Amino acid sequence: MTSHYFENSLVKLHYYKYGSGPNAMLCFHGYGMHGKQFRIMEAQLGSKYTFYGFDLFFHKETKLVDQSLDHIKRGISKKELAGLFTQFCAHENIEKFSVIGYSMGTHYATIMAEELAHRINEYIVAAPSAFKPGVLVRFFSTNKFGNKILEKLAFSDKAILHFLSFYRKLNLIDSKNHEILLKEIGTRELRFNFYASLTYLRFLDLDSRRLEQELLQHQVKSIFVFGKRDKMYPERIGKFLIPKLKSAEVILLDENHDLINKNFADKLSAILI
Repeated sequence: MTSHYFENSLVKLHYYKYGSGPNAMLCFHGYGMHGKQFRIMEAQLGSKYTFYGFDLFFHKETKLVDQSLDHIKRGISKKELAGLFTQFCAHENIEKFSVIGYSMGTHYATIMAEELAHRINEYIVAAPSAFKPGVLVRFFSTNKFGNKILEKLAFSDKAILHFLSFYRKLNLIDSKNHEILLKEIGTRELRFNFYASLTYLRFLDLDSRRLEQELLQHQVKSIFVFGKRDKMYPERIGKFLIPKLKSAEVILLDENHDLINKNFADKLSAILI
């Protein structure tokens, strides 16, 4: 595995390369993770794919050129995101590629499929939050009043912790995800990254009709991975799309939301090899 940077006027994008296969796979990790999250697939698929695992915006070594609050509030459009990865592919001499995303990363992978399906071989999404982000996420990211509340919570040492505890008492998140979120907002920097991630990516909303049309028109092989015990993003959230796709496959793992593990790698590799 090697570490690299791609730079343009928007971002200094950090990424890892692993595997040595002739096919490119662009990898988009989940919230709070990093570009090495999908390295678990290298042992079985490294001879078929070269993986490009990105540290996504507001994660690890990737930094926007302008990380000011005003710039973050402006957000990034679908066209701008697709343009970034088009430039990246030119930098790495990649013509065709596959995309894989987990949870938050499925927003990136899905926008790639909407905008660049003609270049995509395989579209793979696990725990696809892009399909149904949830009422609270939408309120905090796209509603002006809600986003202002999130901003105040993010810059307060105690307010967001009290809010999550209240949210847990209402059973709107389970204990596992409450624990995960607590770890991910434990410092002021982490809370800022949480706010910035929701705010900067707020325009990356799913266009379900366009996604369906692009996947069908360009005959993109599509694989959807769900955890049986994932209460946040259960299998049913894909029913608006999956039955309409001719080349779709579904993997249902005996896992909760935290499903990028050896079981995931084994089941996915069986389809891709």
